[in-house]
Order: sequence, then C-alpha cells, then structure tokens
Amino acid sequence: MKLVSFVHQGRQSFGATTAGGVIDLGARLRIADIGAALRRQPVEVLMDMAARHTADLPEADALDAYRPVVADPRKILCAGLNYAGHVRETRREVTVRPTIFFRVAASQVAHGQPILLPPESTRLDYEGEIAVVIGKSGRRIPEEKAFSHIAGFACYNDGSIRDWQAHTSQWGPGKNFQCTGGFGPALVTADEIGEDEILTLETRLNGQLMQHATTDMLIFSIPTLVAYCSTFVELEAGDVIVTGTPGGVGARREPPVFMKDGDMVEVEVSKLGVLRNPVRSEVAG
Repeated sequence: MKLVSFVHQGRQSFGATTAGGVIDLGARLRIADIGAALRRQPVEVLMDMAARHTADLPEADALDAYRPVVADPRKILCAGLNYAGHVRETRREVTVRPTIFFRVAASQVAHGQPILLPPESTRLDYEGEIAVVIGKSGRRIPEEKAFSHIAGFACYNDGSIRDWQAHTSQWGPGKNFQCTGGFGPALVTADEIGEDEILTLETRLNGQLMQHATTDMLIFSIPTLVAYCSTFVELEAGDVIVTGTPGGVGARREPPVFMKDGDMVEVEVSKLGVLRNPVRSEVAG
C-alpha cells in the first residue's frame, strides 16, 4: 500500500492511494501527519482501515500539493558514506561503525516542491537515497527483528550545501539548509518489500543519469542501521532513517556539477516511485 501526505482545500492530511483516488485517513482519524498516526497505532491498522473504504478524494497528483511523507518526524537520522563508490570518491576509508548525522524537519520538502538554492552558496548537490520510516518503537533492536519495526520505505534526496558541509568536521550546517531535503512521493508499506529484496536507486539531473546503485551495495545494511541507531536512542514510530547515497555526487565529478535555478532533479527507486523536485534560487528575506 502507498500512503501519501498532502494538502487539499487548505487542509493538511494523509491517506492511501488507490486506482480511484485517495482514501483520506487523516480526516477519519483527525490526524494530519503519518508520523503522528504511526505513534498512535501500527501501520497494519491504517492499512486495514484503508482496505475498508473507497477513495473520497482525487488521485494524489490532482490534490493541491504533496507534503513530505513524514512532515514532522521527531528524528531524522542519516547514514553517511554507506556505499563503497561514494567512500572512494570522497577519498575516505570505510568506517567500522556507521557514520550518522541528523537532519531537522524544516530542511525537508515534498515531492513536486522546489529544493532551494540559498544565496549563501552555489554548491547545492544532490544525494539520492532510500528512507526508512519506523513503524514500531524500540530500543536496542536486534538486526534480525529490524524489519518488524519498519512501517515502510520512500525516496529521499539528501540535498547538501557542500561548502557549508565542509566548514568543520561536523556536517550539520550543510545538511540542514531550509528546504533542501526531498522526501516522497509516497510511503510504500513494508509488506510490499521483501526483507532480502534488492532495490535499484537512480538519480537524474535534467534527465541525465548521475547515480545508479542497488541496495545489496550498502556497506551497512538497513537492519544494521536500525539496530545501531536504536542502541543510542529509542527509535519512535514515525522516525526516519536515511540510508546513504551512492557514488556519482556532483561535488566529486570532473568538473563538479552543482544544481542551479531551473534544474529538475529526480530520485527513482524500484517499487517506491519517483521523487521529483525543481530547483529554485531562494530569495533572501
């Protein structure tokens, strides 16, 4: 099942997509966000509710706008340097443990919304990734039980302001500029993705293929990331883990390729769909 967050007629909500349109689960539950809904009940309950109703809104692309899949997650934990190709192009070494940094919710944008190039930089880079949304809270989750804690998966673009990322050894500023992280278009529930299934990830800039990888190329697997992150903090339903980007980022190309006003960036993952964002220059206010 695919769940989408959206705005329709000025109202924020979320729902399940069907051939006939969107089943408005948010209106039925009086909850505006997928994350808040998952904190109240398991994803299976949402799926069962959707199965008992027919569409009552137009198809998702006909709604006013998408919102980030989880619009206000309590935590966004991101894995860095998690594909060998990206490790090589950054001239770093593979680490013994996952490299984890944090994003804030305000840095996210939805499918179809512009990723913003801030006036402070011209070095806005793409990073196509796969996001995991936690469905069941847990602490010190064993790897073999990780998938039972996952609600679903979505496309993510960990847009990065490279010069600000490189100011110090801490990456936070370059990873958290307003409206740089694309998240969408939909959450595909975990029952649609097998535990050992290999997904294909591609990033395209203005139609040109820039990144290509499969999930069997991850250095630290999704269960490993869930187990590792849940060791130092309790993972709550609605939290997001972004699993890392493959090689081919713009900053490491010769010459470098950075996103500019008017560009279109797409992240496509098999079974998860295509996350599409235009790039716009931010007007400083």
